[in-house]
Amino acid sequence: MEFHEQQRELCCHQEFQRKHREFNQFHKSLRFLRPVSIVFNLIILYLLFKWVGIKSISIFFAVFIIIKEILQFSFLWRLEKRVFKPIHKLKDGVEEISKGNYNVKVESDVMNDLGFIGLLVDSFNEMAQKLQASEKVKSEYEENRKMLVANISHDLKTPISTVQGYIEAILDGVVISPEKRTMYLKTIYQNTVYMDKLIDDLFLFSKLDLQKLDFQFENVQVRAFMDDLMEEFKFELEEKQCNFYYLNKMEGDCLINIDRKRLYQAFRNIIGNAVKYGSNQDLTIKIELDRQDDFIGINIEDNGPGIPEDKLPNIFNRFYRIDNERTKDLMSTGLGLAIAKELVQAHGGSITVLSLEREGACFTIRLPILIKNDLERGRYETDFNY
Repeated sequence: MEFHEQQRELCCHQEFQRKHREFNQFHKSLRFLRPVSIVFNLIILYLLFKWVGIKSISIFFAVFIIIKEILQFSFLWRLEKRVFKPIHKLKDGVEEISKGNYNVKVESDVMNDLGFIGLLVDSFNEMAQKLQASEKVKSEYEENRKMLVANISHDLKTPISTVQGYIEAILDGVVISPEKRTMYLKTIYQNTVYMDKLIDDLFLFSKLDLQKLDFQFENVQVRAFMDDLMEEFKFELEEKQCNFYYLNKMEGDCLINIDRKRLYQAFRNIIGNAVKYGSNQDLTIKIELDRQDDFIGINIEDNGPGIPEDKLPNIFNRFYRIDNERTKDLMSTGLGLAIAKELVQAHGGSITVLSLEREGACFTIRLPILIKNDLERGRYETDFNY
């Protein structure tokens, strides 16, 4: 992807240089034409005066002046239309940008604009589009920052208020029985665990968002990695009375370049989400591994309550909860799926979800496979999204 982008920029630069040379040649020809025309006119005048006489010269000059005015008017009209008018439009566009209006476009007349001027207009429009896109991203980041602060404040205020209230009750001697005291202390502990998890998730997500999280990538065999990973999840889920199935549909084996710890965390967030929101009875989680061209595909399917269609587009947004209630009863910080998506994309992969309400959900993770040429070059033969 970067190679093609560099090639495009190189072609644009070469085209710019070519148009610039044409403009310089045009400018030089204008400067050279003026003294040449003066010398030529003087020579003609001398010859006419010598061979024809004054009367004929007067007639000739009258005709010459008329023709000269017509040609000069035509030249200046073309110069105004092809050079000065586009430059005036560029000046107006620059003034609009200086006022903060990036939604500006200078119309370019391909048939009339001088080549170099037309290229300047195109470059200006491209710059304006980039500035507009940059301003949009900046605005979105500012909006996200405000929303993030509001969400953090809300998610921390509730457990802090709960902890404060229970501690005050204990200190004031309101809680007398040991059983009630133990219940209060247990609630305080659960709230502190939730706050600790929220802070950890926020720290991880912020580092991912700023692309400052350290990764320890290594080449691993898919079969061995998935077998070990699924064995761990199988034991853990069966302890929670969940049905767990793992099916490997791959023929042979292949290499992937991953950070084991980070990818494990992405799987844990997705599977943990299914367990938290799934039914307490008969929850089934199925995981399938298959090869799809130069990628491996991993489907994580559950028979839980599913995700409403109108909420699917937001499922990977930070602090998004399906139940519309900001509650910590399930120890959910609302960052699990957002973190999972960022981690998968950091591996050059992608994550998607399909779901029907009351029929479960299926998350699909796709990761690029290392092929022989990749091993020799030490990189992927695919375009990363991160």
